[in-house]
Amino acid sequence: MGAGSSAEAEREPLLGPSHTDVNSPPVNGRVYGRRWLVLSLFSLLALMQGMVWNFWGPIQNSAGHAYGFTKSDIAVLVLWGPVGFVPWLLFMWLMDKKGLRASLLLSAFLMLLGAAIRSIPLAEQPLRRWLIHGGQFLNGLAGPTIMSAGPYLSTTWFAPDQRATATAVASLFSYLGGAASFLLGPLVVPAPNDTEAGTTLVAAKASDSFIRNRIQLVMYAELTAISVLFAAVLLYFPSRPPMPPSVAAASQRLSYRNSICRLLSNLRFLMIALAYAVPTGVIAGWSGVLDMVLTPAKVSQVDAGWIGFWSTVGGCVFGVAMARFADSIRGMLKLILVLMLAGASLASTWFTLTCLSRLTHLPSTTAILYTSCILVGIFINSSVPIFFELFIETVYPVPEGITCGVVTFLGNLFTGLLLFFLTFYCTELSWLNWCLTGSCLFSLVLILFFRESYDRLYLDVFVSV
Repeated sequence: MGAGSSAEAEREPLLGPSHTDVNSPPVNGRVYGRRWLVLSLFSLLALMQGMVWNFWGPIQNSAGHAYGFTKSDIAVLVLWGPVGFVPWLLFMWLMDKKGLRASLLLSAFLMLLGAAIRSIPLAEQPLRRWLIHGGQFLNGLAGPTIMSAGPYLSTTWFAPDQRATATAVASLFSYLGGAASFLLGPLVVPAPNDTEAGTTLVAAKASDSFIRNRIQLVMYAELTAISVLFAAVLLYFPSRPPMPPSVAAASQRLSYRNSICRLLSNLRFLMIALAYAVPTGVIAGWSGVLDMVLTPAKVSQVDAGWIGFWSTVGGCVFGVAMARFADSIRGMLKLILVLMLAGASLASTWFTLTCLSRLTHLPSTTAILYTSCILVGIFINSSVPIFFELFIETVYPVPEGITCGVVTFLGNLFTGLLLFFLTFYCTELSWLNWCLTGSCLFSLVLILFFRESYDRLYLDVFVSV
């Protein structure tokens, strides 16, 4: 299970007898109805964090007219999400030592502060742009907890036959927030009309002022929603239930320092961590500038928003369905991932070659771009909760929050690298599509050679509380 086996004391449950009878039937722990409220609050916060992070990409043309943002500026605004993962070790330490409530309260406060300062309606555009960048950075700092704590929450509150489903809901709502911004931004914020012949200077100024007002309206709405969620988490969000739902939830885990050392020395974990981080990191950066990617294909800002919306929503729905399937038929995580990544490789290759129709002579229609792009999002985004569950099974008894913190940091590292290069190479973007295709093929190869194990599942099945 990695670099050396853990001590017996680390695997013994904190509650119940220390000896176990493998012939005795498994006994479920106690689950509480309030677990759905806890999951809902966490998921809604993840939804808002994803919406704020992906706010500017879908309206990059409008933002350019309203605030003078260039393509490089839009890339930097999206880049603040991955940059927020730089202090990820601090957030993982807080989650491990103080529990989920303290870490989520801090993340919700950072989201609230970021949404507030970027919504200040200043007339001075240079200062206003700095505040917008600062707000995006603070929202990015909430990412380590929001994107990593889903498996920790599911293990702490949910029974073994509901864990994968709860993980899917908690981890995919952030992606759903990014999808909502694809829909909300282009529908509320109008595209600039500077391409119309005969547009006067006065009309252009009026149009820019109207666009700024609509952007301000959306930012106020997001600030209000985050304020309500912060108040709700402050009033009620317990770190754990009175009684654990399973043996795995009650068992003792490795310390923070030992966990980091175990993860970094476990070659099998590093193998699947790269298999997860490369494609998810690339598609996060790619989807954040999807409007820029599809502009050469003559796709409008609104159509690009719909494509991004359906690709992410499809991934979320399919991901929850596959997680439910994984809950009902355990021990099939690797097979599910192989099928998903094979589909992602085919779909991304199709999309990339379609965008190069001048060279490949493949038909390039709106329907084909819709279909291929949506399939890419479905296959990659739906693999996230399956990857998370496989991580936890592979490195148990390392705490879930630390394990997923490492892999989400790696994923955001690849997103940051992609967006960093985009700030320098933003005139011709076909290389982004090739990066997406290559990342899917790379991940598929790693998963094919990965040897799976289910240590946590074994404990829940053969040990009773």
